[in-house]
Amino acid sequence: MSNVDHPNCYGTLFPDLLDLPEDRPARGKVFTVLLRRAGGMHRCSRSVSADMEQWDRCQQCPDYQGCYEFSMAKVAVQSAIQDR
Repeated sequence: MSNVDHPNCYGTLFPDLLDLPEDRPARGKVFTVLLRRAGGMHRCSRSVSADMEQWDRCQQCPDYQGCYEFSMAKVAVQSAIQDR
């Protein structure tokens, strides 16, 4: 276990992909995902947006590189197990 203190937002650049709500935004620190359903049945659209001001702030953080790598690792693991 690491004794390094990270900010509370560490590793949260993206929303949790395992628990994406429908018809309302799922927000991460920078990226937001929106899944829309037509009549509550079939997915009709999906979008990803980014808060560029927050992205710029994140890039100035001394923990940015590790946070980015950890965020990407979480996305990879969540993607691998999402439909299992």
